[in-house]
Amino acid sequence: MDDSGNGLRADTLVATVRGVLPSLTPAAQTVARLILEDPATVARSTITELSAASGTSEATIVRTARLLGFAGYPQLRLALAAAAAQPDRLVPGDLAPDDPLSEVIHKVARAESEAINDTVAQLTSERLGLVVDAIVGARRIDAYGVGASGLVAEDVAQKLLRIGLSSHAFQDAHLALTSAVLLRPGDVAIGISTSGETPDVIEPLTRAKETGATTVAITNNPRSSIAELAEHVLISAGRETEFRPGALASRISQLLVVDCVFVGVAQRTFDSSQEALASTRHAVEEFNRRASPARRQP
Repeated sequence: MDDSGNGLRADTLVATVRGVLPSLTPAAQTVARLILEDPATVARSTITELSAASGTSEATIVRTARLLGFAGYPQLRLALAAAAAQPDRLVPGDLAPDDPLSEVIHKVARAESEAINDTVAQLTSERLGLVVDAIVGARRIDAYGVGASGLVAEDVAQKLLRIGLSSHAFQDAHLALTSAVLLRPGDVAIGISTSGETPDVIEPLTRAKETGATTVAITNNPRSSIAELAEHVLISAGRETEFRPGALASRISQLLVVDCVFVGVAQRTFDSSQEALASTRHAVEEFNRRASPARRQP
């Protein structure tokens, strides 16, 4: 939503539509996909023209606009027109089987850049601050994720561990559940899921909430099950496609959120964090120094 609460922000509209797409009705998804495929054309289309192009009724288009947070289709068109003022962000096109490698490089790099920019636009200091507060006061921090999101869970756990916090990552659902039910009030459980509908993440986060732990979701979809479940929601942006399942754009947006959380926590615990970082760095350097001669042996 924008600051006035009237629809989505123009600079993140397309990214947000992409994030909420799975939670829309089938008919609304048809309209939303047209927005994603060619938002500039939709911005120029009357409701009658869009109805014909999408094969849906005008009433469906109005309902879709309202589901996206707008009063009606005219307001959605205005937002898309405002987004079109940033033309490089509305050029359609995904990776195609016959794209030359020079074009692949350009499209992949652009996707990562847009993921970062869209995530920054949606990440407020207020929401981030609440998560930082919770982690600073926690006895223990769990992070749950599967697949590519599991790699992000590992990242947040090792970052917090390096500054002396008790933090653990779980990609196995059984281990995640085992840990979740042992959390206490004041502990923090972080669920990471691009879609927001990953059962292996939702279930342990649910159990963690039942123990009284503070729950945090990092997801692309603010209307997903994990977002509805969590006390605090941090929105990432980045899409996965046929050629890029578990795409870097999705991971890099989640990693950006994780880095912001980590830096915020490190700032709040500066003295102890600096001491812990120095100790862990020294331990690794000492290990490498001692191990180096043995590695050189034939």
